[in-house]
Amino acid sequence: MKFLLEMLPVVLFFLVYKWDGIYSATLTIMVALALQVAHHRWRYGKVEPLQGAVLALALIFGGATLTFQDPQFIQWKPTILQWVLAAAFALSPLVTGEPLIERMLRARIHLPKKRWRSLNIAWTLFFLFSGGANLFVATHYDENTWVNFKMFGLLGLTIMFVMAQALYIARFGEELPDPAKEENTATTPDPPSS
Repeated sequence: MKFLLEMLPVVLFFLVYKWDGIYSATLTIMVALALQVAHHRWRYGKVEPLQGAVLALALIFGGATLTFQDPQFIQWKPTILQWVLAAAFALSPLVTGEPLIERMLRARIHLPKKRWRSLNIAWTLFFLFSGGANLFVATHYDENTWVNFKMFGLLGLTIMFVMAQALYIARFGEELPDPAKEENTATTPDPPSS
């Protein structure tokens, strides 16, 4: 459910683009992302760094698109975001001594160190590739093709990659117990034996 809510601004961008063009779609995604971040802050009391980065890039590149009436700015946004993420994943072991993916998932999954490193490299390569694919489509095809690629191509690539990662984790990792669930079962008395 959370994934679907996170994809809502992209879906709205696509629908508004088909209805009223790139500039209305750009304004829509800027507003939708701002509302999404505000809702997350209201509900959880904080904004995740990735959410803040996505919103900042949308406001910067979307604002440039609307100001200069040039859709190339908003077309570059996914590439910039993907390449920033690739850099974050690639540099995390050097800066913090551990892969970024390990920091993100270690509370829920146990993997050997070399598997965390492999996952981190895979995410780095995926972000480099998807950013490059977006740039290629944005510069070699018309605007409508790029919007369709953003909605279906990038989303499809991401879903397939996440599924491959899930299979990798299922093969080499073990899920750690959820402390919240254990707390609830610890307070629930066992049923009487017959």
